[in-house]
Amino acid sequence: MVIALDGPAASGKGTLAKKIAGHFGLPHLDTGLLYRAVGRGVLDQGKDPGDTAAAAAVAAALDVSALDEDRLRGAEMGEAASRVAAIPAVRAALFELQRAFAARPGGAVLDGRDIGTVICPDATVKIFVTATPEVRAERRFKELKGRGESIAFDDVLADIRRRDERDSSRSAAPLVAAADAHLLDTTTLDIDAAFQTALGIIGRR
Repeated sequence: MVIALDGPAASGKGTLAKKIAGHFGLPHLDTGLLYRAVGRGVLDQGKDPGDTAAAAAVAAALDVSALDEDRLRGAEMGEAASRVAAIPAVRAALFELQRAFAARPGGAVLDGRDIGTVICPDATVKIFVTATPEVRAERRFKELKGRGESIAFDDVLADIRRRDERDSSRSAAPLVAAADAHLLDTTTLDIDAAFQTALGIIGRR
């Protein structure tokens, strides 16, 4: 059973994916961390995340087992991830890695922005998780404040809108709901309500 969750930044898909994976005893891959890792690697080299050659080289050498999640969180890494994710060579380098994870015996849960459309077009269940930009910005704002980052809400909202535009308009695997995906709007739902709704979708499928 392969469960694909896609959606924009701070929609709740990552938290939801972890709960679903735990419920069914399946491995979970937050594919956004892969792009954050590429962005981190480029920045560590003192280069710009928009540097196509540098980003592609980092992606080609990425070791999933060595991901340091603590270093990959935060506003700066979210922006870097969005920028490198728009580079076709980076997406190509990470394609097989994600496909291999999804092909594990028994299945897997993957969340990202192109799981149901590109990585796992034949996924057993596809869920597109979304929420209004304002609600997503509020969630991300609280997350960043909880991490001790000093940032204004208006800046977080502007970043959310900027990432939405970049993710939706890129030429390589743009953010879009698969034709057969179930829409899950979490604007007015807490994580438990979203989880129960997702379980209902999976159960019906």
